Amino acid sequence: MATVKRGELRQFQGAFSDTWAIKDTFNFGSIDDGNEEATAVTVSGVGLGDMVLGVASSVDVADLDLTANVTAANEVTFQLNNNTGGAIDLAAGEFTALVGRPNW
Repeated sequence: MATVKRGELRQFQGAFSDTWAIKDTFNFGSIDDGNEEATAVTVSGVGLGDMVLGVASSVDVADLDLTANVTAANEVTFQLNNNTGGAIDLAAGEFTALVGRPNW
C-alpha cells in the first residue's frame, strides 16, 4: 500500500497548486535486456497534466532507467527500462516520487 502525503510540500513559491509525495515498496523482479517493468500506484487526486518532479529508489537501480509518470486520473506509474545488455534482478526497495500540479 502506497504512502501518499498531499499538499505538504510548498517550497516552490506558488509554482504548484497541489503536491503529492509518494512512497511504496516494489520488487520488480528480473528484467531482461531491452525490456521494461512497470507498476501503477493509486494516488487520489492526481491527473493528466500533473508533473513528476523527481523519482528515487532506496536500492541501486544498476544502470536501469527509472521513471515515473502520471498515466491516468488517480494513477502514477513507476517504470524501469533495461538497456544494459543483460538481465538485471533488483532487490525489493522503496520507490518515491514527488508530483506537482502546475499553477500556470
